[in-house]
Amino acid sequence: MIKKKFKITGMHCTSCAMTIDMDLEDLEGVKASDTSYAKMETEVEFDPDKVTDNLVIETIKKTGYSAILE
Repeated sequence: MIKKKFKITGMHCTSCAMTIDMDLEDLEGVKASDTSYAKMETEVEFDPDKVTDNLVIETIKKTGYSAILE
């Protein structure tokens, strides 16, 4: 497992952060997601054999937000 941080834009409230966490944690290979509305970032712990940085970013985009790797 590895942890990576991603900067997120487009969040409007803490519910946005919760939505991102739920969608990321639904991915097979993601152990945990901790999204902070105040910091406008998420830290994701995942298995790099099952999940890529691009998959994390694309999942966040499908949720309605933009993300880049920090």
